[in-house]
Amino acid sequence: MATGTTYGARDHARAQGGKRAAAMPLVPAPDGLVWAETVAGGNYTHKVLARGTELRLADPTGTACAHLLLFAEGRPWERLNVADTVKVQWNAYLGAGRLLLSDQGRVLASLIADTSGRHDTLCGTSSAARNTARYGDGSPQGASPAGRELFKLAGAKQGLEPRDLPPSLSFFQGVRVDTDGSLEFIGSAGPGAAVTLRAEQPLTVLLANVPHPLDPREAYVCGPLEVRAKPGAPTGPGDPLWDATPESGRAFANTADHLTARGL
Repeated sequence: MATGTTYGARDHARAQGGKRAAAMPLVPAPDGLVWAETVAGGNYTHKVLARGTELRLADPTGTACAHLLLFAEGRPWERLNVADTVKVQWNAYLGAGRLLLSDQGRVLASLIADTSGRHDTLCGTSSAARNTARYGDGSPQGASPAGRELFKLAGAKQGLEPRDLPPSLSFFQGVRVDTDGSLEFIGSAGPGAAVTLRAEQPLTVLLANVPHPLDPREAYVCGPLEVRAKPGAPTGPGDPLWDATPESGRAFANTADHLTARGL
Protein backbone atom coordinates (compact mmCIF):
# COMPACT_ATOMS: atom_id res chain seq x y z
CA MET A 1 0.00 0.00 0.00
CA ALA A 2 1.47 3.37 -1.06
CA THR A 3 2.26 5.79 1.75
CA GLY A 4 3.72 8.60 -0.33
CA THR A 5 0.60 10.74 0.08
CA THR A 6 -1.45 11.76 3.10
CA TYR A 7 -4.36 9.64 1.88
CA GLY A 8 -2.09 6.64 1.33
CA ALA A 9 -0.52 7.01 4.76
CA ARG A 10 -3.98 7.28 6.34
CA ASP A 11 -5.24 4.17 4.55
CA HIS A 12 -2.11 2.24 5.51
CA ALA A 13 -2.49 3.25 9.17
CA ARG A 14 -6.17 2.30 9.26
CA ALA A 15 -5.40 -1.06 7.68
CA GLN A 16 -3.37 -1.96 10.77
CA GLY A 17 -6.47 -1.85 12.97
CA GLY A 18 -7.09 -5.11 14.79
CA LYS A 19 -3.66 -6.53 14.02
CA ARG A 20 -1.48 -7.67 16.90
CA ALA A 21 2.19 -8.26 17.46
CA ALA A 22 3.58 -10.87 19.81
CA ALA A 23 4.71 -8.17 22.25
CA MET A 24 2.31 -5.30 22.90
CA PRO A 25 -0.28 -4.09 25.43
CA LEU A 26 -3.84 -5.39 25.54
CA VAL A 27 -6.01 -2.26 25.49
CA PRO A 28 -8.35 -2.28 27.27
CA ALA A 29 -7.04 -4.94 29.63
CA PRO A 30 -9.12 -8.14 29.80
CA ASP A 31 -11.79 -8.45 32.48
CA GLY A 32 -10.36 -8.57 35.98
CA LEU A 33 -7.07 -6.96 34.99
CA VAL A 34 -5.94 -3.35 35.01
CA TRP A 35 -2.75 -3.95 33.01
CA ALA A 36 -1.92 -6.68 30.50
CA GLU A 37 1.15 -6.43 28.31
CA THR A 38 3.98 -8.43 26.82
CA VAL A 39 7.25 -6.49 26.72
CA ALA A 40 9.74 -7.59 24.07
CA GLY A 41 13.42 -7.97 24.89
CA GLY A 42 15.15 -4.61 24.52
CA ASN A 43 11.97 -2.70 25.31
CA TYR A 44 10.26 -0.92 28.20
CA THR A 45 6.88 -0.11 29.71
CA HIS A 46 5.39 2.05 32.46
CA LYS A 47 2.13 2.45 34.37
CA VAL A 48 0.54 4.15 37.39
CA LEU A 49 -1.01 1.61 39.77
CA ALA A 50 -3.46 2.06 42.63
CA ARG A 51 -2.63 1.02 46.16
CA GLY A 52 -3.26 -2.70 46.68
CA THR A 53 -2.76 -3.62 43.02
CA GLU A 54 -1.08 -7.00 42.51
CA LEU A 55 1.52 -6.88 39.74
CA ARG A 56 2.64 -10.22 38.30
CA LEU A 57 5.78 -10.42 36.16
CA ALA A 58 6.48 -13.67 34.31
CA ASP A 59 9.40 -14.98 32.27
CA PRO A 60 7.91 -17.46 29.76
CA THR A 61 11.18 -18.37 28.00
CA GLY A 62 13.68 -18.14 30.84
CA THR A 63 15.54 -15.29 29.12
CA ALA A 64 13.75 -12.14 30.35
CA CYS A 65 15.38 -9.74 32.81
CA ALA A 66 12.92 -7.29 34.35
CA HIS A 67 14.65 -4.18 35.66
CA LEU A 68 12.31 -2.28 37.98
CA LEU A 69 11.96 1.25 39.35
CA LEU A 70 9.16 2.39 41.66
CA PHE A 71 8.06 5.89 42.64
CA ALA A 72 5.37 7.12 45.01
CA GLU A 73 2.82 8.45 42.53
CA GLY A 74 2.97 12.24 42.27
CA ARG A 75 5.99 12.42 44.60
CA PRO A 76 9.05 11.38 42.58
CA TRP A 77 11.36 12.31 45.44
CA GLU A 78 10.08 9.21 47.26
CA ARG A 79 11.34 6.32 45.21
CA LEU A 80 12.78 2.84 45.41
CA ASN A 81 15.97 2.78 47.43
CA VAL A 82 17.72 -0.50 46.71
CA ALA A 83 20.42 0.13 49.31
CA ASP A 84 17.84 0.60 52.08
CA THR A 85 15.84 -2.37 50.79
CA VAL A 86 18.94 -4.51 51.37
CA LYS A 87 20.25 -2.82 54.52
CA VAL A 88 17.03 -2.52 56.52
CA GLN A 89 16.08 -6.16 55.91
CA TRP A 90 19.60 -7.51 56.49
CA ASN A 91 19.43 -9.41 53.21
CA ALA A 92 20.61 -8.75 49.65
CA TYR A 93 18.48 -11.51 48.12
CA LEU A 94 14.88 -10.98 47.06
CA GLY A 95 12.14 -13.54 47.56
CA ALA A 96 8.59 -13.92 48.80
CA GLY A 97 8.08 -11.87 51.96
CA ARG A 98 10.65 -9.20 51.11
CA LEU A 99 9.71 -5.53 50.94
CA LEU A 100 10.76 -2.89 48.42
CA LEU A 101 11.47 0.21 50.48
CA SER A 102 11.69 3.90 49.72
CA ASP A 103 14.33 6.28 51.02
CA GLN A 104 11.70 7.52 53.50
CA GLY A 105 11.61 4.21 55.38
CA ARG A 106 8.23 3.28 53.89
CA VAL A 107 7.05 0.27 51.90
CA LEU A 108 6.45 0.89 48.21
CA ALA A 109 5.68 -2.73 47.35
CA SER A 110 5.82 -6.16 48.93
CA LEU A 111 6.93 -9.32 47.15
CA ILE A 112 4.13 -11.78 47.87
CA ALA A 113 4.99 -14.67 45.52
CA ASP A 114 8.14 -15.88 43.79
CA THR A 115 8.79 -19.04 41.78
CA SER A 116 12.16 -17.87 40.43
CA GLY A 117 14.52 -17.02 43.26
CA ARG A 118 16.96 -15.59 40.69
CA HIS A 119 17.08 -11.83 41.17
CA ASP A 120 19.56 -9.02 41.77
CA THR A 121 19.73 -5.97 44.05
CA LEU A 122 23.43 -5.28 43.53
CA CYS A 123 24.27 -4.43 39.93
CA GLY A 124 21.55 -2.12 38.62
CA THR A 125 20.83 -2.01 34.91
CA SER A 126 23.01 -1.55 31.83
CA SER A 127 24.33 1.80 30.57
CA ALA A 128 24.79 3.13 27.05
CA ALA A 129 28.56 3.10 27.48
CA ARG A 130 28.59 -0.51 28.65
CA ASN A 131 26.35 -1.76 25.86
CA THR A 132 28.26 0.19 23.23
CA ALA A 133 31.52 -1.36 24.41
CA ARG A 134 30.03 -4.85 24.60
CA TYR A 135 27.48 -5.05 21.78
CA GLY A 136 28.40 -2.07 19.60
CA ASP A 137 25.35 0.03 20.47
CA GLY A 138 23.50 1.14 23.58
CA SER A 139 21.01 3.60 22.13
CA PRO A 140 17.30 3.04 22.85
CA GLN A 141 16.46 2.72 19.15
CA GLY A 142 19.42 0.47 18.33
CA ALA A 143 19.86 -3.28 18.25
CA SER A 144 21.04 -3.54 21.87
CA PRO A 145 19.30 -0.89 24.00
CA ALA A 146 20.67 -0.16 27.46
CA GLY A 147 18.36 -0.28 30.45
CA ARG A 148 19.30 3.19 31.66
CA GLU A 149 18.39 4.68 28.26
CA LEU A 150 15.03 2.89 28.25
CA PHE A 151 14.31 4.09 31.79
CA LYS A 152 14.87 7.65 30.59
CA LEU A 153 12.18 7.19 27.94
CA ALA A 154 9.75 5.49 30.31
CA GLY A 155 10.34 8.11 32.97
CA ALA A 156 9.83 11.00 30.56
CA LYS A 157 6.35 9.68 29.80
CA GLN A 158 5.57 9.95 33.51
CA GLY A 159 7.04 13.43 33.93
CA LEU A 160 10.33 12.15 35.36
CA GLU A 161 13.75 13.48 34.43
CA PRO A 162 17.02 11.50 34.25
CA ARG A 163 18.04 12.92 37.63
CA ASP A 164 14.93 11.25 39.14
CA LEU A 165 16.13 7.74 38.21
CA PRO A 166 17.87 5.86 41.05
CA PRO A 167 19.62 2.48 40.82
CA SER A 168 17.19 -0.29 39.88
CA LEU A 169 16.75 -3.90 40.89
CA SER A 170 16.07 -6.79 38.54
CA PHE A 171 14.13 -10.04 38.45
CA PHE A 172 14.75 -13.41 36.71
CA GLN A 173 18.56 -13.30 36.29
CA GLY A 174 20.33 -14.05 39.54
CA VAL A 175 23.51 -12.74 41.14
CA ARG A 176 25.17 -14.09 44.28
CA VAL A 177 28.09 -12.81 46.35
CA ASP A 178 30.99 -15.24 46.69
CA THR A 179 32.92 -15.62 49.91
CA ASP A 180 35.68 -13.39 48.53
CA GLY A 181 33.18 -10.60 47.82
CA SER A 182 33.06 -11.09 44.05
CA LEU A 183 29.75 -11.28 42.22
CA GLU A 184 28.67 -14.50 40.53
CA PHE A 185 26.06 -14.45 37.78
CA ILE A 186 23.82 -17.50 38.20
CA GLY A 187 21.31 -16.75 35.46
CA SER A 188 17.72 -17.86 35.14
CA ALA A 189 15.62 -20.39 37.00
CA GLY A 190 14.20 -21.46 33.64
CA PRO A 191 11.02 -20.87 31.64
CA GLY A 192 7.79 -20.03 33.41
CA ALA A 193 9.11 -18.32 36.54
CA ALA A 194 7.02 -15.48 37.98
CA VAL A 195 6.97 -12.94 40.79
CA THR A 196 4.01 -11.02 42.23
CA LEU A 197 4.34 -7.59 43.83
CA ARG A 198 1.67 -5.82 45.87
CA ALA A 199 1.56 -2.01 45.67
CA GLU A 200 1.50 -0.67 49.24
CA GLN A 201 1.16 2.93 48.01
CA PRO A 202 -0.11 4.44 44.75
CA LEU A 203 2.87 3.80 42.48
CA THR A 204 4.50 4.83 39.25
CA VAL A 205 6.11 1.69 37.81
CA LEU A 206 8.93 1.70 35.24
CA LEU A 207 10.15 -1.56 33.66
CA ALA A 208 13.02 -2.17 31.25
CA ASN A 209 13.47 -5.66 29.82
CA VAL A 210 17.15 -5.93 28.86
CA PRO A 211 20.03 -8.38 29.47
CA HIS A 212 21.62 -8.28 32.90
CA PRO A 213 24.91 -6.34 33.01
CA LEU A 214 26.78 -9.48 34.14
CA ASP A 215 25.22 -11.80 31.55
CA PRO A 216 28.29 -13.53 30.04
CA ARG A 217 26.72 -14.35 26.68
CA GLU A 218 28.30 -12.51 23.76
CA ALA A 219 24.96 -11.96 22.05
CA TYR A 220 22.25 -9.58 23.27
CA VAL A 221 19.85 -12.22 24.65
CA CYS A 222 16.57 -11.13 26.24
CA GLY A 223 13.17 -12.80 25.80
CA PRO A 224 9.65 -11.49 26.37
CA LEU A 225 8.37 -10.32 29.74
CA GLU A 226 4.70 -10.85 30.62
CA VAL A 227 3.08 -8.15 32.75
CA ARG A 228 -0.31 -8.62 34.39
CA ALA A 229 -1.92 -6.54 37.14
CA LYS A 230 -5.21 -6.85 38.97
CA PRO A 231 -6.93 -4.92 41.78
CA GLY A 232 -6.26 -6.05 45.32
CA ALA A 233 -5.97 -4.93 48.91
CA PRO A 234 -2.82 -3.57 50.57
CA THR A 235 -1.16 -5.33 53.47
CA GLY A 236 -2.81 -4.49 56.78
CA PRO A 237 -2.18 -5.07 60.50
CA GLY A 238 -2.56 -8.72 61.34
CA ASP A 239 -1.20 -9.89 57.98
CA PRO A 240 1.81 -12.19 58.59
CA LEU A 241 3.88 -10.00 56.28
CA TRP A 242 3.26 -6.91 58.43
CA ASP A 243 4.76 -8.51 61.54
CA ALA A 244 7.27 -10.84 59.89
CA THR A 245 10.22 -8.94 61.38
CA PRO A 246 10.69 -5.87 63.60
CA GLU A 247 11.95 -4.03 60.52
CA SER A 248 8.91 -4.86 58.39
CA GLY A 249 6.57 -3.83 61.20
CA ARG A 250 8.26 -0.44 61.46
CA ALA A 251 8.23 0.08 57.68
CA PHE A 252 4.52 -0.76 57.42
CA ALA A 253 3.74 1.47 60.41
CA ASN A 254 5.62 4.34 58.77
CA THR A 255 3.66 3.75 55.57
CA ALA A 256 0.30 3.64 57.37
CA ASP A 257 1.09 6.83 59.27
CA HIS A 258 1.95 8.64 56.05
CA LEU A 259 -1.08 7.41 54.12
CA THR A 260 -3.52 8.06 56.96
CA ALA A 261 -2.44 11.67 57.12
CA ARG A 262 -3.14 11.94 53.38
CA GLY A 263 -6.59 10.43 53.75
CA LEU A 264 -5.63 7.14 52.13
